[in-house]
Amino acid sequence: MDQTIEEGRREKPKKKEKRLLYFDFSLLVIILTLVGFGLVMLYSSSSYSGQEKFGDAAYFLKKQMMSAGIGFAAMILIALIPPRFWEKVSLPFYVFSILLCALVPFIGVEINYSKRWLKIGGQTFQPSEIAKVATIVFFAAVLCRIPKALNSLKKTLMVFLMALPVIGIVAISNLSTAIILAGIVFVMLFVTSPKYWHYLLALAILCLGMLLVVYLASKGGDAGSYRFERVQVWLDPENHEKGYQTLQGLYAIGSGGFFGKGLGESIQKTGFVPEAQNDMIFSIICEELGLFGGIAVICMFLLLLWRLMIITQNAPDLFGSLLCVGVMGHIAIQVIMNIAVVTNLIPNTGITLPFISFGGSALVMQMAEIGVVMNVARRIKA
Repeated sequence: MDQTIEEGRREKPKKKEKRLLYFDFSLLVIILTLVGFGLVMLYSSSSYSGQEKFGDAAYFLKKQMMSAGIGFAAMILIALIPPRFWEKVSLPFYVFSILLCALVPFIGVEINYSKRWLKIGGQTFQPSEIAKVATIVFFAAVLCRIPKALNSLKKTLMVFLMALPVIGIVAISNLSTAIILAGIVFVMLFVTSPKYWHYLLALAILCLGMLLVVYLASKGGDAGSYRFERVQVWLDPENHEKGYQTLQGLYAIGSGGFFGKGLGESIQKTGFVPEAQNDMIFSIICEELGLFGGIAVICMFLLLLWRLMIITQNAPDLFGSLLCVGVMGHIAIQVIMNIAVVTNLIPNTGITLPFISFGGSALVMQMAEIGVVMNVARRIKA
């Protein structure tokens, strides 16, 4: 009897093992920490400006908190969307972003002497921020189909030419964002291609071109061009009226010392550093939290890039891996450019610090990018 029962147990079909999906809580914690820290520093750096301009010290904080809420919802929603959806809509999404950017020179809204925004239903947004995500998705879809074709320099150039429409249109109103878009595509091509000499040659040519521009600017060439003027301001900010923001930012960094003056104790944010809550927020961080705070912020971004790299390496397919590479390239390029501008290592380009600087559309789209990465991470087997 016992033997019969035992045999019956053996004959029962085994239950299928459930597939365990991975969720990167570390990535979520890093993002929430960066956004939370950004909100604190945004209030600190913008309270004076908000009170002076709008009669509300928390004006900028309220707007950013709303954007953070929308961004968080977008991040979670995108993380749940089936991954192949992005590959299917990559081309329409890319074309749509180009059309939005093309509208800016004609019906765009001008803010602080720059026309980079569109206004719909009383709300302004930057189409170039949408273009960053669309470019990442589109080129991930293209490159995952033709990785071997990148052995050829000719075919590599043909792929890069596909980025010229969005880069060229964005450059009309926002050269710095166009540079970021070109950098994203360059990074994605570099990672996918089995050959490196194409990219080393391109970097060498780019460096020579930049040196030529710096040389001509230092000699006073093309003084009528505002881009040459920016280079001249960068070379000698003390002798140019437009070097005021750069100098005040450097004063803020220098006066902070190692541990800073204390949270909320910045002097430079009280009208000395224009738009302290935007491009120059890193200088206020250094003034209030010192060199220690500045290094801590850089370490947080390094930790974020490390988590993105881990997900990239473990992605279940090439498409998912390239999506993560694009997001990683975007964040790395923008962080480096922002800190380099604030410390006067490169000419002023008007680039914000991801997840920290004021900017609703930028924050929403950056969190949406993280949602794309979480989407890839969810498909990694635990």
